Amino acid sequence: MSTEGVTSLDVLNDRSRAILRQIVESYLATGEPVGSRNLSRVLPMTLSPASIRNVMSDLEELGLIYAPHTSAGRLPTQSGLRMFVDGLLEIGDLSTEERQRIESQIAGRPQTSFDKVLAEAGNMISGLSHCAGVVLADKQVRRLKQIDLVLLEPTKALVILVSEDQEIENRILTLPPGLPPSALTEAANFINAHIRGLTITEARDQIDKQLNAARAELDALTKKVIRLGLAEWSGTLDNRKSLIVRGQSNLLKDLSAAEDLERIRQLFNDLESKQEVVELLELAEKADGVKIFIGSENKLFSLSGSSLVVAPFHDKSSKVIGILGVIGPTRINYARIIPMVDYTAKIVGKLLSR
Repeated sequence: MSTEGVTSLDVLNDRSRAILRQIVESYLATGEPVGSRNLSRVLPMTLSPASIRNVMSDLEELGLIYAPHTSAGRLPTQSGLRMFVDGLLEIGDLSTEERQRIESQIAGRPQTSFDKVLAEAGNMISGLSHCAGVVLADKQVRRLKQIDLVLLEPTKALVILVSEDQEIENRILTLPPGLPPSALTEAANFINAHIRGLTITEARDQIDKQLNAARAELDALTKKVIRLGLAEWSGTLDNRKSLIVRGQSNLLKDLSAAEDLERIRQLFNDLESKQEVVELLELAEKADGVKIFIGSENKLFSLSGSSLVVAPFHDKSSKVIGILGVIGPTRINYARIIPMVDYTAKIVGKLLSR
């Protein structure tokens, strides 16, 4: 009876588990099929090639391994890889040297902005894993220094937001009809008197309170500009996502066949679909720890046969503010990359919580 897609180790005895483990580990190391004769030399138990072939036949019927061609060797299916990762993988730990390298590369140098911290983390995880590094985070909720309003045309104004760390955001604001130019100046003056040192969300709440007490000071159109502006800015600035992908060139290394090159070309096309990547990564934000997507388990990367290993990072109140991880072929070194992603995410979270 075939049970394609089986994921429970309970269906396997010790002999079957040992053989599946060796097939997967051989695939992760070489990418090549492994046969019964080679398996008999490396298994921790004494089995004849004939006995191994019988077990391999059972594993194949369960949908955990397959024969890629007429060779007697076998490779793991996606279900076999998933079973290995979930139940048979022995995850290593990072060496002291690797931990120190991660800490020094991310936290050991002065960073000028939130985005640069994330970019450095993406570069670092890409370099260590030899895969593409990916980081998704909420845009930093910057604290404001001032806001300037510049009239562009009767119904459009340029909004210039300057943060305390000198980051500048420009936005176009649609103005209510009939607004006199002096109202922009009045609105900017009113806003700047109340928002210094606040985030956009905090500024919106503060200004709302002040507006209710300032009915006599501001006319209706000026108040409308202020409320429209703060509502729009808080939605676009505080809730935007920053997506960073680094080290795509690592995915071009060690390609063994034309189909590998096509797989990577497809992956690059997938990565261009920024919104879909964001939606995929947002699913991983709900995970408590490291989340692993293998092959077609994620719709976006299914055609390219890629794996995604990601972990969330948190702020000082334990709120998830982003995720970090790697994208690579399905035969990446999971045992090494899983703890690497997990530790790096923790370091990024600590750094951004300072």
